[in-house]
Amino acid sequence: MRTTLLVHGAWHGSWCWTPVTAHLAAYGIPSVTFDLPGHGLSSKAPAARWARPFDKARFAIERSPAADITVPVAAEALIDHLRLIGTGTPCVVVAHSLGGVIATAAAEMAPDLFAHLVYVSAYVPITASVAELFASPQSAGELISALLIADPAAIGALRHDPVDPAGRSAVREALYADVDPTTADAAIAMLSTDSPLSYSTEKPGVTEGGFGAVPHSYIICTNDRAIPEPLQRRFVRDIDAVSSTPTRVVTLDASHSPFLSQPRAVAEAVAAVW
Repeated sequence: MRTTLLVHGAWHGSWCWTPVTAHLAAYGIPSVTFDLPGHGLSSKAPAARWARPFDKARFAIERSPAADITVPVAAEALIDHLRLIGTGTPCVVVAHSLGGVIATAAAEMAPDLFAHLVYVSAYVPITASVAELFASPQSAGELISALLIADPAAIGALRHDPVDPAGRSAVREALYADVDPTTADAAIAMLSTDSPLSYSTEKPGVTEGGFGAVPHSYIICTNDRAIPEPLQRRFVRDIDAVSSTPTRVVTLDASHSPFLSQPRAVAEAVAAVW
């Protein structure tokens, strides 16, 4: 039986998809969540995060435990999970934000394991890396860069400080603008501090026979403050330049995390590709 695999973005974990899995079940769709390497149950925070008294300066320079995780390693982990849950049957893969980088790489490496790839306001680094895209005109107004408290190249990761009150407010504005405050605060408390730098600097190569052979959908979030709408629409054009079939586009009036603010709408969009 076909299964759906849900892939989170930077700093998140499989937990963020919980509201969506319930709605998918209501449609009779089985779904499984997945922790990207360096996230969720596989995350490891820098020692300085837990030291007391807290040394902010040390926290900003300590090398990340996730620094050596690469996109190919993460893509292989995703492929292994698809083989496990699909037992040979292609799966529908849903990828959010930075998880789009890993899903893109995995789709190129093993397109036969993908029945459909649904991006949810996700990075699709076909023409440029995420780091390069941050500097593009389509990224104007993004709020992610302001969250970073350390030099990514020096520590090998994208690091933020969700414990700092000012940082919490900035994370809420960037990621959870339309999420109810109680849920947003609970989500922030579960975020990891680091996301491997490679996820934003490596650009997986794609081909028409690999990634392009997989049917695609893209859920555009029009009020996204992390990945502005113009950049999301650029990704759709980039996919269409490689894909053998046009990208199916769904538009939601949502911020960057519709899996928390509009889980039913996300589940409905996924159910439509079944």
